Amino acid sequence: MFKIPFLFKIKPQEARLSKTTSATTKVLIALGNTGEKYKNTYHNVGFAYADYLANRNNQQFEKYKEEFNFFKLNSLMIVKPLGFMNNSGNAVSKILKHFNLLPEETVIIHDDSDLQLGEYKTSFNRGPAGHKGVESIARHLKTNNFTRVRIGIRKRPGKAGDFVLKKINKEDLLVLNELFSRIDPLNV
Repeated sequence: MFKIPFLFKIKPQEARLSKTTSATTKVLIALGNTGEKYKNTYHNVGFAYADYLANRNNQQFEKYKEEFNFFKLNSLMIVKPLGFMNNSGNAVSKILKHFNLLPEETVIIHDDSDLQLGEYKTSFNRGPAGHKGVESIARHLKTNNFTRVRIGIRKRPGKAGDFVLKKINKEDLLVLNELFSRIDPLNV
């Protein structure tokens, strides 16, 4: 009896990369700005989604140093980086290193002023489309190979800078909470 040699071997990391995104997702990173000034603003809907998940699942965030807050939901880590959104790349890089994860195992959830309030889109391996936080992440990770969940915050025409840092009003908060209930963090 003789053995047939394999022409190639698949390395464990390559095998992981061939899986579908939802099957490999291990961490959901919500983008936002830390601080009372930014709390409950349209720009912080990523943080609002993470808070929604914590409340819905009776979870408390734990703090890791001064770098991020997190909790575990089944096999998924829900994380809020501490700092400012436009510098998210450094924080996301540290989070992935801390949890020993690849960009492909990551979902970034953030506001999107190009989408209407109450809408969301999921994409993988797409450019930042002008979102400074996502630009920072792609620059630090040197890849766009991560999933993004973009939460719509636009209600009317105009520049995003005119409304992203305003507090979310009660009617819009109802719309966002209804939207949050439709986004399954374990299947994005």
